[in-house]
Amino acid sequence: MPCIAVTPHRAQLGEGPFWDVPSQALYWVNIIGKQALRLMDGQLQVWQLPEHVSAFIPCESGDALVTLSSGVYRLNLATQALTLLCVADPQAGNRGNEARCDASGRLWLGTMQNNIGEKGEDVPITRRSGGLFRIDADAQVTPLLSGLGIPNTLLWNDDGTQVHFGDSMDGTLYRHSIRADGQLDPANVWFGPHERGGPDGSAMDAEGYIWNARWDGSCLLRLTPEGEVDRVIELPVSRPTSCVFGGPNLTTLYITSAASPLDHPLDGAVLALEVDVPGKPCHRFAG
Repeated sequence: MPCIAVTPHRAQLGEGPFWDVPSQALYWVNIIGKQALRLMDGQLQVWQLPEHVSAFIPCESGDALVTLSSGVYRLNLATQALTLLCVADPQAGNRGNEARCDASGRLWLGTMQNNIGEKGEDVPITRRSGGLFRIDADAQVTPLLSGLGIPNTLLWNDDGTQVHFGDSMDGTLYRHSIRADGQLDPANVWFGPHERGGPDGSAMDAEGYIWNARWDGSCLLRLTPEGEVDRVIELPVSRPTSCVFGGPNLTTLYITSAASPLDHPLDGAVLALEVDVPGKPCHRFAG
């Protein structure tokens, strides 16, 4: 299964791929470079932002959400104007990391202690100050979890009664049951540490298998619904960060990646890989 880079762009820290089915466009971010990017009709467009950005998600209203260090903002794609939607996490010194919308179009945002300096340098993580928050279309914020290290992976089962959620500091992917009141039951370990790198972002296919990017592992793991390794997909990058199913039939796997000390030629690229099973679609923000 050959991988190709979809653009010449290379990110210091590519993340958050989102495939928009109505427009057949790929959205992603370069966190360290403070860039939101969109590939549509073969054209790459880049929005330069004032802060580190961890997610770029289109809205039903026509603009897009960007999760910046200081809060969740609406981005006018034509004028580049930013409007604050909410401050989900009031903890000083935190930043957004993982963010996805559930089937109802509500944004789930995982936050963490900021680990990026103004020049893009690594800042040590000294506390588990992150949280998980749900943001409704009317900007109402509901806290769900606290005490998180590095939140990664947000995926739901078909009936919305369970969420898969990972913490890279633990090397573990968890599964939470979602109660009728919207709060989460305590975590169950679903897939623990593995020799092929640490868990980063993931995508779910139509069979309910999870494709997990492995930071420093140069691969994806396809995991069964029971949390067993089904296959290992080798990649020509050192640090894959996340993936999403896209293309007309949702059979193209788009994989974001980051720069690394190994300096492989494709590190930081977005890769495209044709796979043998379609994925589940992404959901726009309902607001």
